[in-house]
Amino acid sequence: MRATRVELKSPEQFRSMRAAGLVVQRTLARLAAATAPGVTTADLDQVAREEIARAGAVSSFLGYDAGYGLPAYPAVTCISVNSEVVHGIPGPRVLVSGDLVSFDFGVSVAGWHGDSAVTVAVGEVASEVAQLSAVTREAMWAGVAAVRPGGRIGDVGHAIESSVRSHGARYGIVADFTGHGIGSAMHMAPDVPNRGRPGSGVGLRTGMALAVEPMLTLGRAPVATLDDEWTVVTRDGSVAAHWEHTVALTERGLWVLTAEDGGEAELTARGAPFGPLAD
Repeated sequence: MRATRVELKSPEQFRSMRAAGLVVQRTLARLAAATAPGVTTADLDQVAREEIARAGAVSSFLGYDAGYGLPAYPAVTCISVNSEVVHGIPGPRVLVSGDLVSFDFGVSVAGWHGDSAVTVAVGEVASEVAQLSAVTREAMWAGVAAVRPGGRIGDVGHAIESSVRSHGARYGIVADFTGHGIGSAMHMAPDVPNRGRPGSGVGLRTGMALAVEPMLTLGRAPVATLDDEWTVVTRDGSVAAHWEHTVALTERGLWVLTAEDGGEAELTARGAPFGPLAD
């Protein structure tokens, strides 16, 4: 169940979130390297379990109870393939060349969470599929760079939407699922929509942490949930992509807690203030 209060973190709490974020980053890098034709999604979930154990972290996903009468989530990763948008449950599915796979993964360290998602091509994929992932990743960074003190959540959604629409109207922006606040719980206020009006919504303040996560499709945006009550798919069967980072709004600027370099390269390229905290 999502916490409803906006939580402001101390520098020390941000450092714990950074520790969690680096576990997430390393695990996603290992998952991307292990993704290949012939591998099952269950095999990849096991890779993530090994990384969690090695780090002494706690899965944010395993046993997750979203409320609404849903069953507890049964894995440590969400692995969504092709027309699966998000919350795909790992299992016996064998990956083949041409698949597009989105990994969503989170852990906590000392009770503080990090959450990130990447999309990975299996072997050779169609050029339009590769472009879908690239456009989604770019939209995520546009949203992250729009997180500023004195700004508003609507600015983030507007930046994501504007980035996507700069490529025309060919991509569907999934509106049913959003980013979120994060900290002592994985899902907290405020919601971070992937579309928005500048100057609208919750105000942004130092001490906030947000998970920014656009999900795009190669077709229309409407989605449906499968009978497992978790896996979300595109209604028209079109391929989907999902990228996500956790970003902290520190007194110095922005610190992308789930990026190896803290987001320095991407933020600097966009003229956004890079603001890591000293260890």
